[in-house]
Amino acid sequence: MNVLRIVFMGTPEFAIPSLEAIVSSGHEIIGVVTQPDKPKGRGKKLAPPPVKEWALARAIPVYQPEKVRDPEFIRILKELAPDLIVTAAYGQILPKEILDIPPLGCINVHASLLPKYRGASPIQQALIDGETETGITIMYMDVGMDTGDIILQKSTPIHPNEQADELHDRLAVLGGQALAEALELFEKGRPAGRPQEHDKATYCKKIDKSMGNIDWTQSAFRIKNLVRGLTPWPGTFTFLGDQRIKVWKVQEWEYSKLGTYTPGQVVAADHRQGLVVACGEGFLRLVKIQGEGKKVMEDIEFLRGNPIPVGTVFRSEPSSEVPQSCEEKE
Repeated sequence: MNVLRIVFMGTPEFAIPSLEAIVSSGHEIIGVVTQPDKPKGRGKKLAPPPVKEWALARAIPVYQPEKVRDPEFIRILKELAPDLIVTAAYGQILPKEILDIPPLGCINVHASLLPKYRGASPIQQALIDGETETGITIMYMDVGMDTGDIILQKSTPIHPNEQADELHDRLAVLGGQALAEALELFEKGRPAGRPQEHDKATYCKKIDKSMGNIDWTQSAFRIKNLVRGLTPWPGTFTFLGDQRIKVWKVQEWEYSKLGTYTPGQVVAADHRQGLVVACGEGFLRLVKIQGEGKKVMEDIEFLRGNPIPVGTVFRSEPSSEVPQSCEEKE
């Protein structure tokens, strides 16, 4: 077998199965490039990225440039003389000067079926959009944002109630499997890629915490997908009076009682049905929620210590209005 000298560039947990795939394939990781250590937790102590911890445990040299365009870092990369550069969730766009270094090119493990969901948050956005299928693309990198030729793809169905952390973990494993297949192709030289259909491309932006603010005028289906896509991070939330309630899990709910309901209005709050809220279209049960300074609870458990009258309205911003039932209002 032609053993390849590989520089790996990645940062979070998602990249670990890809690293393992390179090791299992018998190729040599001559260096790992990852983002600088960042403050973490209440003490704000500097914490290493998962990829750095993995590499140090195996005595593999680690490089953490603030910017990959730094001339000194590019000089080091050239001296390493890799046959191939592999990236997986690295977090910086590579300049042409780096892309031109390895004779076999630079390839990326991307968590979508390109050209769909180019950009920073393909896992979350696929869930938010209610997609039923996603996958991994192994692609050549060029100077564009996920625009390079496709080497191979592996698809997987998205389960109806799957959330971002669960899909992330499955795609990380699938990414390792896809990379292992791609490396077999590179053992015979540089495989041909196929150009993407650029007119079918979609883009997803970086996830922002404000995206998690629930708009109850949306349909139950869309709100459910938002919760799935943003759990566990950054999370979705709503307001009960002036209290911010984090929503961890919901399910669409068949509610047969006739009537006209305000979006966000509580239509049931008991130990039998749980906490059920009206949406712009349909109803949702808030299966797992978290009050400020409290632990995550099942809705029924939450209601035992925090009764919510039927008729109370959840809102997208804090309100000084004290929650009260419809009967009290009348």
